[in-house]
Amino acid sequence: MDPATLIGLLVAFGALIAMITLEGSSVTSILLPAPMILVFGATIAVGIAGGTLQDFFTAVKALPGAFRGKTTPPHRVIDQVVSLAEKARSSGLLALEQEADKVDDPFLRGALRNIADGTDGDELRILLEDEIATKAKGDRTASKFFMALGGYAPTVGIVGTVVSLTHVLENLSTPDELGPMIATAFVATLWGLLSANFIWLPIGSRLKRLTEIEVDRMTLLMEGALAVQAGSQPRLLGERLRAMVAEGGTAPKGSGKGGGKGPSKGDKADKAAAKAAAKAAAKDAADLTDAA
Repeated sequence: MDPATLIGLLVAFGALIAMITLEGSSVTSILLPAPMILVFGATIAVGIAGGTLQDFFTAVKALPGAFRGKTTPPHRVIDQVVSLAEKARSSGLLALEQEADKVDDPFLRGALRNIADGTDGDELRILLEDEIATKAKGDRTASKFFMALGGYAPTVGIVGTVVSLTHVLENLSTPDELGPMIATAFVATLWGLLSANFIWLPIGSRLKRLTEIEVDRMTLLMEGALAVQAGSQPRLLGERLRAMVAEGGTAPKGSGKGGGKGPSKGDKADKAAAKAAAKAAAKDAADLTDAA
């Protein structure tokens, strides 16, 4: 469990409470039901209105993961793949069927079973890339929902303040009550800004980051499984996978479609064209020398 979100939110709200206390005020001064109901209720409502009910349910299901999100260090993934490569090298690819039953990760389990069944390498790559893309798309839906709430909340808070100030203008005949009423009116704006920057945006960013880490992990597993199928030497496979991991992070270098597979077709074509141009230039130079 990575408690970064929980720690960050606790520190942020702790700093807010400390400021209120040092200012000589009370926390109860901002805990007003009316503006809080408007800001939280209307923000979630317009967030649902901006998407679909399925988006909302997806976001709710993903919410616990923002607080207890698990991250797997790349070296563990690499060690697991290298172990599978050693097993395949010593006992054959059919032995991966038994190893698949011991694996908890459904993505890796499916890859190993397909390898044991003799699935073509290109077809297996397409299948695994589609699974990664589907996983990323579903997780991004939850992240976008909370990021959208972070955009709506401040405006909803301003709406609440305008409504409250309208009520203040209706009571100009009682100047003694204007101060508390104006202060109450701005609580809606406070909660709009507070909920956006202390709740919705951090949760959205957290889910986005967890998605990136999970996609990177699945990409390492995909490249490792395909290399195992191709019969790569375990030690060289481990070095290759470690070379795909950026320093101080989990993002594979050049991750994505075709990541870690060497030069692309475009790169090869460019090299071939450059080589041909060099040969032509050398031939022209030789011709000029002979003519001279």
